[in-house]
Amino acid sequence: MSESHAAALPCGNLLAALPSAHDGEAFETLFERAGLRIERIVSHDHASPEGFWYDQPYDEWVLVTTGEAILEFDDGSRRCMRPGDWAVLRAHVRHRVAATFGRTIWLAVHAG
Repeated sequence: MSESHAAALPCGNLLAALPSAHDGEAFETLFERAGLRIERIVSHDHASPEGFWYDQPYDEWVLVTTGEAILEFDDGSRRCMRPGDWAVLRAHVRHRVAATFGRTIWLAVHAG
């Protein structure tokens, strides 16, 4: 790749320029095209509000890169997520973040 192409290449570091712990939870879109969005989510000891459920019209693939989290589903099941763990959240599968512990960094891919 020529230097001019490399210089124009969008790039970054998933673990750099992190929001402060006071922000609670922060979402940053890293890449977006029709039907596709990739975002970094940074959570600090965060949980979805009681009684709140995500019910998204698209599939979402999530990966925990650092930290730890518990996903809860409306059928009462839970999934503990540690670094390297990923899950596919199908469209309209109601879920919430029951807890994150310390700073948790997610990579999320929304498709559909």
